[in-house]
This record gives sequence, C-alpha cells and structure tokens, in this order.
Amino acid sequence: MSSIKKFQVTFDCAEPERLARFWCEVLGYVVPPPEEFATWDEFTRSLPPEEQDAWFVCTDPSGAGPRLYFQRVPEGKAAKNRLHLDVRVGTGIVGEERLAALEAECARLVPLGAVRGQLLLADGVNESCLTMQDVEGNEFCLD
Repeated sequence: MSSIKKFQVTFDCAEPERLARFWCEVLGYVVPPPEEFATWDEFTRSLPPEEQDAWFVCTDPSGAGPRLYFQRVPEGKAAKNRLHLDVRVGTGIVGEERLAALEAECARLVPLGAVRGQLLLADGVNESCLTMQDVEGNEFCLD
C-alpha cells in the first residue's frame, strides 16, 4: 500500500490574488513569503509584464491542509464546477445548532464577496449544508 501524498488544489481564475485572498479569509490560510524577495510586490516587478499577477498561492499555516494555487486563465467560468470545496463549519453538530453555525459563517463570508446559495436541510441521511459561490462564481458548500 502506498503512502498518502501531499497535494495542492489549483483554481483556474481571472484574478489570482483576489481569489487567493478570499480563500485565505475563508479558511484561515496565509500568503507565504516569496522566495528570494523581500515582498510580493518586489517579486511581481521582477517578472515580465505578461507574467505579472498570473498566479498566487496561499497555505495552511499549520501545514496540515493542502496548498492552494490560483492561476490566471483567459477563459471565464462556463459551467458548474466538477469539483468543489466543502468548508466544514458544522462538523459534529446537528439540528438548529448546525443551522446557526452555517448561517453565522455565511454572514461572515458574504461581506467578503461570497454569494449565498441554497440551504439544503437535513433529510435523515445527510445533515444540512449551505451552497455558496466565491468571488469568481466557483461553487462551494458550508457543511
């Protein structure tokens, strides 16, 4: 049996830094310092114009979660995501307490640019969750 590998989640997007900073706020991630440069602005200025602002990164400060990589692409989002993130804010809680946790997190994220989607109520098999979209329209769930 092979060992578990570290992995990175890559987002195709229009504005890498904006989307990365949104996800930093959602997940408590941080922007790592640039290698060999004092600041990200200094690093960006060192690149040819066509490569400036083409990508951005954020990481879990504990090192447990995956690195998130955001890369600029020319095409816009055309359809529903085939993969999405579930932000686990209600783990271990049920009923009204879970709904309150989902609503509280939604209220925190909407001012950051998230868009509220549909509240899916518990059905006896699955617990309640709340669908949302990030600042570029990518779907994610509060779970």
